[in-house]
Amino acid sequence: MTSETPRAGTADDPSGGSAADAARDATGGGTVVLLTEEPLHGPDVDRLLALHPAEDGGPEWGYWVVVPQDTRRSLLADVVDHLGVGELRAALAAVRGGEPDPAAARAEAAEVLATTLEALRARGREVDGALTEDDPLPAVRAAVERRGADEVVVVSRPRLLEDTFHRDWASRARDALGVPVLHVYGGTTSVG
Repeated sequence: MTSETPRAGTADDPSGGSAADAARDATGGGTVVLLTEEPLHGPDVDRLLALHPAEDGGPEWGYWVVVPQDTRRSLLADVVDHLGVGELRAALAAVRGGEPDPAAARAEAAEVLATTLEALRARGREVDGALTEDDPLPAVRAAVERRGADEVVVVSRPRLLEDTFHRDWASRARDALGVPVLHVYGGTTSVG
């Protein structure tokens, strides 16, 4: 279930027939669905845009950003993830903090979305997005289908358990969607 809220100035046409879509089709560009739990700015935006360079008269790429409201994150998985990358203090903080507060999780997700949209718009890219519930895969699938997306980029934190057993968002998206899926870890040059 998504709580998509179209932003001003962007057509949310289920047929995907906006003027921007027509411009992308005419130049050979496309649409990228970006699933992120991390706010993208600085080097992360540089790396993302390097995948789809905007050159004068070249392909135009648009982005649809999906940010999950991670209100039901597993405490055990958080502790294991932090320990797996040597973040002892963060693991202890996760134990002390307990389960996530749903209101705080929604506010954090809204900030991630706003930061990411602002960073991409500042680079002249057409971008819009929405918050989604805890499991973002249904929202990503809907966005890929509705927007005729050419690929999906997943930006996440390292998740030791999910990554090891291929239950992370990117692995699940690769299994379920018929488009290429790139998985990168926010704040790093590492690919998942």
